[in-house]
Amino acid sequence: MPANLSRAMDASITSPRLFVPASLAAGAAIAVTPAQAHHLGTVLRRAVGDPVRLFNGSDGEWAGRIAMVRRDRCEVVLETQLRPQAPEPDLWLAFAPLKRDAIDLVAEKATELGAAALLPVLTERTVASRVNTERLAAIATEAAAQCERLSVPRIEAPVRLPALLASWPGTRALVVAVERSTAPRIHGCPGPAALLVGPEGGFTGAELDLLARHAFVQPVSLGPRILRAETAAIVGLALLQAPAGG
Repeated sequence: MPANLSRAMDASITSPRLFVPASLAAGAAIAVTPAQAHHLGTVLRRAVGDPVRLFNGSDGEWAGRIAMVRRDRCEVVLETQLRPQAPEPDLWLAFAPLKRDAIDLVAEKATELGAAALLPVLTERTVASRVNTERLAAIATEAAAQCERLSVPRIEAPVRLPALLASWPGTRALVVAVERSTAPRIHGCPGPAALLVGPEGGFTGAELDLLARHAFVQPVSLGPRILRAETAAIVGLALLQAPAGG
Protein backbone atom coordinates (compact mmCIF):
# COMPACT_ATOMS: atom_id res chain seq x y z
CA MET A 1 0.00 0.00 0.00
CA PRO A 2 1.40 3.44 -0.90
CA ALA A 3 2.60 5.38 2.15
CA ASN A 4 0.35 8.36 1.46
CA LEU A 5 -2.73 6.12 1.22
CA SER A 6 -1.74 4.30 4.42
CA ARG A 7 -1.41 7.61 6.28
CA ALA A 8 -4.74 8.82 4.88
CA MET A 9 -6.51 5.64 6.00
CA ASP A 10 -5.00 5.87 9.48
CA ALA A 11 -6.08 9.49 9.81
CA SER A 12 -9.57 8.72 8.52
CA ILE A 13 -10.41 6.19 11.21
CA THR A 14 -11.68 8.89 13.57
CA SER A 15 -12.24 11.70 11.06
CA PRO A 16 -15.73 13.02 10.28
CA ARG A 17 -17.43 11.56 7.19
CA LEU A 18 -19.73 13.78 5.12
CA PHE A 19 -21.91 13.37 2.04
CA VAL A 20 -21.54 16.08 -0.60
CA PRO A 21 -23.10 16.39 -4.08
CA ALA A 22 -19.94 17.78 -5.70
CA SER A 23 -17.59 15.76 -7.90
CA LEU A 24 -14.61 14.40 -5.99
CA ALA A 25 -11.03 14.27 -7.27
CA ALA A 26 -7.51 14.81 -5.96
CA GLY A 27 -6.81 18.49 -5.28
CA ALA A 28 -10.47 19.53 -5.48
CA ALA A 29 -11.60 22.17 -2.98
CA ILE A 30 -15.08 21.19 -1.74
CA ALA A 31 -17.35 23.60 0.10
CA VAL A 32 -19.62 21.78 2.54
CA THR A 33 -23.06 23.00 3.61
CA PRO A 34 -23.48 25.59 6.39
CA ALA A 35 -24.91 22.88 8.65
CA GLN A 36 -21.93 20.63 8.01
CA ALA A 37 -19.56 23.56 8.58
CA HIS A 38 -21.25 24.33 11.91
CA HIS A 39 -20.99 20.69 12.95
CA LEU A 40 -17.31 20.49 12.05
CA GLY A 41 -16.20 23.81 13.52
CA THR A 42 -18.53 24.40 16.45
CA VAL A 43 -19.70 20.95 17.55
CA LEU A 44 -16.62 18.86 16.76
CA ARG A 45 -14.18 21.78 17.13
CA ARG A 46 -12.19 20.77 14.06
CA ALA A 47 -9.64 23.24 12.71
CA VAL A 48 -7.59 23.92 9.61
CA GLY A 49 -5.47 20.90 8.74
CA ASP A 50 -7.75 18.34 10.41
CA PRO A 51 -8.76 15.31 8.31
CA VAL A 52 -12.24 14.85 6.85
CA ARG A 53 -13.71 12.12 4.64
CA LEU A 54 -16.12 12.92 1.81
CA PHE A 55 -18.33 10.73 -0.41
CA ASN A 56 -20.91 11.56 -3.06
CA GLY A 57 -22.41 8.27 -4.23
CA SER A 58 -20.44 8.10 -7.48
CA ASP A 59 -16.73 8.89 -6.94
CA GLY A 60 -15.96 6.64 -3.98
CA GLU A 61 -14.64 7.91 -0.66
CA TRP A 62 -11.90 10.54 -0.36
CA ALA A 63 -9.65 11.78 2.42
CA GLY A 64 -9.05 15.50 2.65
CA ARG A 65 -8.14 18.23 5.08
CA ILE A 66 -9.92 21.35 6.22
CA ALA A 67 -8.48 24.33 4.38
CA MET A 68 -10.82 26.95 5.84
CA VAL A 69 -13.48 26.84 8.54
CA ARG A 70 -15.85 29.53 9.83
CA ARG A 71 -19.11 29.39 11.75
CA ASP A 72 -21.15 28.49 8.64
CA ARG A 73 -18.44 27.97 6.02
CA CYS A 74 -15.91 25.22 5.54
CA GLU A 75 -13.75 24.10 2.63
CA VAL A 76 -12.08 20.71 2.36
CA VAL A 77 -9.22 20.01 -0.04
CA LEU A 78 -9.11 16.39 -1.18
CA GLU A 79 -5.89 14.41 -1.08
CA THR A 80 -6.35 10.66 -1.59
CA GLN A 81 -9.10 8.30 -2.66
CA LEU A 82 -9.66 5.81 0.15
CA ARG A 83 -12.15 3.56 -1.68
CA PRO A 84 -13.37 3.50 -5.28
CA GLN A 85 -17.09 3.41 -5.94
CA ALA A 86 -18.32 -0.18 -5.78
CA PRO A 87 -21.60 -1.93 -6.69
CA GLU A 88 -24.18 -2.08 -3.93
CA PRO A 89 -27.33 -4.22 -3.49
CA ASP A 90 -30.08 -3.38 -5.99
CA LEU A 91 -32.75 -3.64 -3.33
CA TRP A 92 -35.64 -1.27 -2.69
CA LEU A 93 -37.88 -0.94 0.35
CA ALA A 94 -41.53 -0.05 -0.22
CA PHE A 95 -43.40 0.54 3.02
CA ALA A 96 -46.58 2.02 4.41
CA PRO A 97 -45.67 5.24 6.25
CA LEU A 98 -45.62 5.02 10.03
CA LYS A 99 -45.68 7.53 12.86
CA ARG A 100 -42.62 9.73 13.26
CA ASP A 101 -40.33 7.69 15.50
CA ALA A 102 -41.08 4.45 13.65
CA ILE A 103 -40.63 5.87 10.16
CA ASP A 104 -37.37 7.52 11.25
CA LEU A 105 -36.16 4.12 12.44
CA VAL A 106 -37.12 2.49 9.14
CA ALA A 107 -35.21 5.10 7.13
CA GLU A 108 -32.12 4.74 9.31
CA LYS A 109 -32.01 0.94 9.43
CA ALA A 110 -32.93 0.47 5.75
CA THR A 111 -29.98 2.69 4.88
CA GLU A 112 -27.66 0.69 7.11
CA LEU A 113 -28.91 -2.53 5.47
CA GLY A 114 -28.09 -1.23 1.99
CA ALA A 115 -31.48 -0.32 0.52
CA ALA A 116 -31.00 1.62 -2.70
CA ALA A 117 -34.39 3.35 -2.60
CA LEU A 118 -37.15 4.01 -0.06
CA LEU A 119 -40.68 4.15 -1.44
CA PRO A 120 -43.50 5.27 0.89
CA VAL A 121 -46.74 3.53 -0.17
CA LEU A 122 -50.17 4.71 0.94
CA THR A 123 -52.53 1.84 1.75
CA GLU A 124 -56.08 1.69 3.06
CA ARG A 125 -54.85 1.27 6.64
CA THR A 126 -51.87 3.65 6.54
CA VAL A 127 -51.74 5.51 9.85
CA ALA A 128 -49.55 8.49 8.90
CA SER A 129 -51.35 11.30 7.09
CA ARG A 130 -48.22 12.78 5.47
CA VAL A 131 -44.59 11.91 4.78
CA ASN A 132 -41.76 14.38 5.27
CA THR A 133 -39.45 13.16 2.51
CA GLU A 134 -36.86 15.86 3.27
CA ARG A 135 -36.58 14.60 6.84
CA LEU A 136 -36.25 11.00 5.63
CA ALA A 137 -33.53 12.08 3.19
CA ALA A 138 -31.62 13.80 6.00
CA ILE A 139 -31.88 10.72 8.21
CA ALA A 140 -30.75 8.45 5.36
CA THR A 141 -27.80 10.74 4.60
CA GLU A 142 -26.64 10.75 8.21
CA ALA A 143 -27.05 6.97 8.46
CA ALA A 144 -25.05 6.45 5.26
CA ALA A 145 -22.23 8.58 6.62
CA GLN A 146 -22.16 6.71 9.92
CA CYS A 147 -22.32 3.18 8.49
CA GLU A 148 -19.69 3.97 5.82
CA ARG A 149 -21.85 3.32 2.78
CA LEU A 150 -20.64 4.83 -0.46
CA SER A 151 -24.11 6.00 -1.46
CA VAL A 152 -27.33 7.41 0.00
CA PRO A 153 -30.66 5.74 -0.81
CA ARG A 154 -33.10 7.57 -3.06
CA ILE A 155 -36.28 8.78 -1.30
CA GLU A 156 -39.38 8.67 -3.49
CA ALA A 157 -42.56 10.70 -3.09
CA PRO A 158 -45.47 8.77 -1.54
CA VAL A 159 -47.78 6.91 -3.94
CA ARG A 160 -50.92 4.85 -3.45
CA LEU A 161 -50.60 1.10 -3.75
CA PRO A 162 -52.57 0.78 -7.05
CA ALA A 163 -50.37 3.45 -8.65
CA LEU A 164 -47.21 1.73 -7.41
CA LEU A 165 -48.27 -1.57 -8.94
CA ALA A 166 -49.39 0.03 -12.21
CA SER A 167 -45.96 1.62 -12.76
CA TRP A 168 -43.85 -1.20 -11.36
CA PRO A 169 -40.91 -2.39 -13.54
CA GLY A 170 -41.78 -5.98 -14.38
CA THR A 171 -38.18 -7.12 -14.25
CA ARG A 172 -37.94 -6.32 -10.52
CA ALA A 173 -39.44 -8.84 -8.11
CA LEU A 174 -41.77 -7.34 -5.50
CA VAL A 175 -41.52 -9.46 -2.36
CA VAL A 176 -44.56 -8.78 -0.16
CA ALA A 177 -44.51 -9.59 3.54
CA VAL A 178 -47.94 -11.08 4.36
CA GLU A 179 -48.74 -11.88 7.97
CA ARG A 180 -50.92 -14.82 9.02
CA SER A 181 -50.45 -16.51 5.65
CA THR A 182 -49.32 -19.85 4.26
CA ALA A 183 -46.86 -18.11 1.94
CA PRO A 184 -43.35 -19.59 1.82
CA ARG A 185 -40.73 -18.26 4.20
CA ILE A 186 -38.69 -15.34 2.88
CA HIS A 187 -35.30 -16.21 1.40
CA GLY A 188 -32.43 -14.54 -0.42
CA CYS A 189 -33.52 -12.98 -3.69
CA PRO A 190 -30.83 -12.51 -6.37
CA GLY A 191 -31.16 -9.74 -8.91
CA PRO A 192 -33.23 -6.55 -8.74
CA ALA A 193 -35.84 -6.85 -6.00
CA ALA A 194 -37.94 -4.87 -3.56
CA LEU A 195 -39.59 -5.62 -0.25
CA LEU A 196 -43.10 -4.33 0.41
CA VAL A 197 -44.20 -4.04 4.04
CA GLY A 198 -47.76 -3.07 4.83
CA PRO A 199 -49.22 -0.87 7.58
CA GLU A 200 -49.69 -1.75 11.23
CA GLY A 201 -53.11 -3.27 10.53
CA GLY A 202 -51.92 -5.27 7.55
CA PHE A 203 -53.20 -5.21 3.97
CA THR A 204 -56.95 -5.37 3.38
CA GLY A 205 -58.49 -8.28 1.51
CA ALA A 206 -58.99 -6.07 -1.55
CA GLU A 207 -55.32 -5.05 -1.50
CA LEU A 208 -54.20 -8.67 -1.22
CA ASP A 209 -56.40 -9.52 -4.21
CA LEU A 210 -54.88 -6.64 -6.16
CA LEU A 211 -51.35 -7.79 -5.32
CA ALA A 212 -52.16 -11.36 -6.37
CA ARG A 213 -53.10 -10.19 -9.87
CA HIS A 214 -49.50 -9.16 -10.66
CA ALA A 215 -46.98 -11.78 -11.79
CA PHE A 216 -44.01 -9.90 -10.34
CA VAL A 217 -45.45 -10.09 -6.80
CA GLN A 218 -44.02 -12.80 -4.53
CA PRO A 219 -45.93 -13.22 -1.23
CA VAL A 220 -43.71 -14.35 1.64
CA SER A 221 -43.91 -15.00 5.37
CA LEU A 222 -41.48 -13.51 7.87
CA GLY A 223 -42.14 -16.31 10.32
CA PRO A 224 -44.74 -17.38 12.88
CA ARG A 225 -44.80 -14.15 14.92
CA ILE A 226 -46.70 -10.97 14.15
CA LEU A 227 -44.06 -8.28 13.83
CA ARG A 228 -44.42 -4.54 14.13
CA ALA A 229 -44.23 -2.89 10.73
CA GLU A 230 -40.83 -1.32 11.41
CA THR A 231 -39.47 -4.66 12.65
CA ALA A 232 -40.80 -6.42 9.54
CA ALA A 233 -38.98 -3.96 7.29
CA ILE A 234 -35.66 -4.52 9.06
CA VAL A 235 -35.98 -8.30 9.25
CA GLY A 236 -37.17 -8.59 5.66
CA LEU A 237 -34.31 -6.53 4.22
CA ALA A 238 -31.78 -8.60 6.15
CA LEU A 239 -33.24 -11.96 5.08
CA LEU A 240 -33.56 -10.95 1.43
CA GLN A 241 -29.80 -10.47 1.37
CA ALA A 242 -28.93 -13.62 3.34
CA PRO A 243 -27.15 -16.15 1.07
CA ALA A 244 -29.00 -19.10 2.57
CA GLY A 245 -32.28 -17.26 3.09
CA GLY A 246 -34.42 -17.23 6.21
